[in-house]
Amino acid sequence: MYSKIMLPVDLNEEASWSKALPTALMLCRTFGASLHVVTVLPDYRMPMVGSYFPKDFAKKAHEAITAALHDFIKANVPDDIQVQSVIVDGSPWEAIIKAGKKLDVDLIVMASHTKRKFVDYVLGPNAEHVVHHAKMSVMIVR
Repeated sequence: MYSKIMLPVDLNEEASWSKALPTALMLCRTFGASLHVVTVLPDYRMPMVGSYFPKDFAKKAHEAITAALHDFIKANVPDDIQVQSVIVDGSPWEAIIKAGKKLDVDLIVMASHTKRKFVDYVLGPNAEHVVHHAKMSVMIVR
């Protein structure tokens, strides 16, 4: 039923993956699917934002997040799962949907973890946006 499953993770927020990861792994084993672990790096190259950071900041941030994502996969994804690490730039929900389309995933498995910050009241949680805008199936794990 599924051949490519995406798991978005925020490496700074365990709640973004602690419940969703076991579900994604079970689904990968059940269907023989590959797992695509995605994390989103904010876009520091925007002119207004980028002017506050050193020129090579985005490159160094990308290198650091790449290493952290590989460490996460090594520590949390068993060897019997075919896995790919993916780093995308931009706003979380838009980048998740864009990566899902580019990777041609069948299913996005993600956690619902609301921090109830002001931005959540204005924009709504990322999971909600992904559910409403994604063209592929989305499973929200609570």
